Amino acid sequence: MDSKSISYHESVKNNNTLKLRELIKKLPPFCRDYFLGKDQLISSRTKIAYAYDLSVFFEYLHDGDPRYSSTPVNEYKISMLDEISRNDILYYLEYLTLYEKDGKIYKNDERGKSRKLASLKSFYNYYFCNEIIKTNPAALVQMPKLHEKEIIRLDINEVAELLDLVENGYKLTKGEKRFYDKTATRDFTILTVMLGTGIRVSECVGLNLEDIDMDEFRFKVRRKGGNEAIIYFGDEVADALDNYLQLRNYLIPAEGHENALFLSLQNKRMSVRAMENMVSKYTSKIGTLKHITPHKLRSTFGTNLYRETGDIYMVADFLGHKDVNTTRKHYASISDDSKRRAIMSFKLRENPDSDDNDNIDNNSNNED
Repeated sequence: MDSKSISYHESVKNNNTLKLRELIKKLPPFCRDYFLGKDQLISSRTKIAYAYDLSVFFEYLHDGDPRYSSTPVNEYKISMLDEISRNDILYYLEYLTLYEKDGKIYKNDERGKSRKLASLKSFYNYYFCNEIIKTNPAALVQMPKLHEKEIIRLDINEVAELLDLVENGYKLTKGEKRFYDKTATRDFTILTVMLGTGIRVSECVGLNLEDIDMDEFRFKVRRKGGNEAIIYFGDEVADALDNYLQLRNYLIPAEGHENALFLSLQNKRMSVRAMENMVSKYTSKIGTLKHITPHKLRSTFGTNLYRETGDIYMVADFLGHKDVNTTRKHYASISDDSKRRAIMSFKLRENPDSDDNDNIDNNSNNED
């Protein structure tokens, strides 16, 4: 197939499909049925995550359970699923806290354990609901309690410092300045788009020239799960995009990358890793101890939009959250700012020297 006819999102999906096939080869043969059954229900990226999690589970059984250590993982029979108990899964979760594999130490916090248990629950539930196995021990294990994590975001002054840095190039090393003139406009536009719209880094990478509508101040993105969405932007984003598009018109893209909006120095579509490295390069120089990633720029946008509007549903829509509770969990705590302002203006007693207090006294004398 001609590479020009394959979109970025199709290319990612194709690569994920090939990667999943390689992961499945290392799993028990019966796992193929599970992934076939989930084919239209979950994204290719999620399937890869599930395949990885299941490989950790079966490797744990092979390395630590005498019942299964003498049989290669890719020869396990489905009957083994009925032999595993609730306690076996609890021991597995405890193992995930800290373990060594091939000389490397792995750790899982409550969120890592929760994700791996969710994968196992989905896996068992598929076979149990299809009456292929008789027991479902994973359903008997409660999900770990997740404690709220602090939302890391840039403050207003940090956003200004970041954009100033990209615009002016100060604090960059000699090595970084070698390519600064070629990438400054592009990098400034990427950061402005992320901070001004809250799109994911994968969505930013996937932007094409035809997705941008400068007349209506909007562009089209492909969300997680494959749905398309229209994202509107303000003047600052529009100005940055307009400047970059003038430059982009003079670039000659590599074959197969003609439609890509943001190009690398090789004139190919920028990768997610390249954008992550670019964000890290600049944010590491703005004098903050925060570890800022593209997702933290997304959190910064969500924070600022919620503070500006107080509309959690609008924030959820901009961020592409299917469940507004996801948004509320992350951003509703920002209402603490409103609480703080309210309590600072709250008085138990009016100032006796104020004119307002005199008016209150006078008015009270006139009441029946």
